Amino acid sequence: MRCVYAAGHTRYVTYFTEVDSNGEPVTGAELKKLRAHLGEAIGQPLSVADMAKLCGLPATDGADTIRRWEVTGPTGPVAELLRILAMASDHYPILEMFNVFDRHDVPVKDRPARRQAFREQMRSDVRRRIG
Repeated sequence: MRCVYAAGHTRYVTYFTEVDSNGEPVTGAELKKLRAHLGEAIGQPLSVADMAKLCGLPATDGADTIRRWEVTGPTGPVAELLRILAMASDHYPILEMFNVFDRHDVPVKDRPARRQAFREQMRSDVRRRIG
């Protein structure tokens, strides 16, 4: 899976695979796994309707779209959104562009707590999005 985060083909390594800015789509299996991992992270299973809400899909046919994507995989902006939301789960790394914890001005002893607080913030965002 590849992502589009920075110009000039800056490379990032995520849970999915090594990625660069060419925009390779997420696979259906990865989407299914992400749904399970996000549910685990927020303490409740996510339905396909919940995933549709997370992706900003309409309530009328959003669940059907997610079911299709769990076979074919989403692309474009939705795939990028899912990469960002994946940071709510400990199964996925914090993407480099969001990593403000390993900077020289953050004491090493404070970094784990700040990472955990960031993940909690992401989990709260997931909960808010699904209502």
